[in-house]
Amino acid sequence: MLVYVQDINGQPMMPTSRCGKVRRLLKSGKAKVVQRCPFTIRLLYDPETHIAQPIDLGIDAGSKTIGVSACTDKRELYAAEVSLRTDVVDKLSTRRELRRARRYRKTRYRKPRFLNRVRSKHKGWLAPSTEVKISNHLKTIADVMHILPVTHITVETASFDTQLLKATLDGNTPPQGTDYQRGEQLGFWNVREYVLCRDDHTCQCCKGRSKDKILNVHHIESRKTGGDSPDNLVTLCETCHREYHAGVIKLPASIKRRPNLRDAAFMSSMRWAFYERLKTLYPDMVSMTCGYLTKNTRIRHGLAKTHAIDARCISGHPDAEPLGYWYAQKKVRCHNRKLHETQPRRGSNGERRRTQSARVIKGFRLYDCVRLEKRVCFIFGKRTSGYFDLRLLDGTRINSGVSYKKLTLLEHSDTTLTERRLQGCAV
Repeated sequence: MLVYVQDINGQPMMPTSRCGKVRRLLKSGKAKVVQRCPFTIRLLYDPETHIAQPIDLGIDAGSKTIGVSACTDKRELYAAEVSLRTDVVDKLSTRRELRRARRYRKTRYRKPRFLNRVRSKHKGWLAPSTEVKISNHLKTIADVMHILPVTHITVETASFDTQLLKATLDGNTPPQGTDYQRGEQLGFWNVREYVLCRDDHTCQCCKGRSKDKILNVHHIESRKTGGDSPDNLVTLCETCHREYHAGVIKLPASIKRRPNLRDAAFMSSMRWAFYERLKTLYPDMVSMTCGYLTKNTRIRHGLAKTHAIDARCISGHPDAEPLGYWYAQKKVRCHNRKLHETQPRRGSNGERRRTQSARVIKGFRLYDCVRLEKRVCFIFGKRTSGYFDLRLLDGTRINSGVSYKKLTLLEHSDTTLTERRLQGCAV
């Protein structure tokens, strides 16, 4: 196992596999532990010699998972797969609903405001869900730069043709030339008019058998998760619409939205913003590559398809000796500013309980890395009584209510949870 080393000033040095020497340095007080996973020490003296080798860092950027690999010409020094947050859109939608309801209850006289949007004030504005993922990409790279003296960074950011993907899914002719300027809603006033015309002003559930002439536009998935895109809308008569929401009928199996292209849209929107910010942070160290080059390199060298191996191909050293293990990482939220539960609990007489408990309970915090009976896990739930919900990064529940007396604290929480896994083990 490699041990990552920092000098007395906190600057990264070349890692070492001499675990015996590391143990002696720690016992003699000449070094201290900086972090447990990946295991990193900091020297408390100035070494006489410091030999550094060129290290290339490959980043396989993604919407849900980031592949990371740092290699020299002969050996891989670091490999990781980072799972990004996918709950930002849902939490923002919930916050918007609660704020709108609160304003209606408390200030019904307040006029709606539409000209105060941030996107109209700041050029280059990106959606919060996109900003979170870009910042997670930058933090992942910064974490590697803290433990390894990286000399070059290569990133792969894909660009997707969403109109071509939609045409392929619908079985239509691929767009060419000016077709990209003529979208599916060209000539219609709004989305509702387009959906009604697309469905021939006919209920897609009963096909007009109810004789109800009033038509509604129904969301196949909830507006919170599916949005108002045309592929998430379908025409229903008012009778079928009312009976569906009452649970009387079900929609035909043919009514379903096409596969979500949110990940492809994210990669296209974040591509250049991420690359330009990375060049600003690390000038003269960053270059970009394309996905087809990575695929060609992986196939020619007979490598498996994983995010970490793709990152190794991106770094330019596909034949480097594999590390033998990799780090599974998971991004979690920093704070929970929600004061009360959304719905009152049964038997609470309509009172909503407070959701914010003490940050530290019996010496433990949320997402702390702990040991329970020789098993390493993380705290995913806490109670003021001192009982905690323990899980692994993949969601496997170890114990839903264990006392703090049985736990041993290994490392305090961070926004990135990390555990080491052997090569070949899935996330």
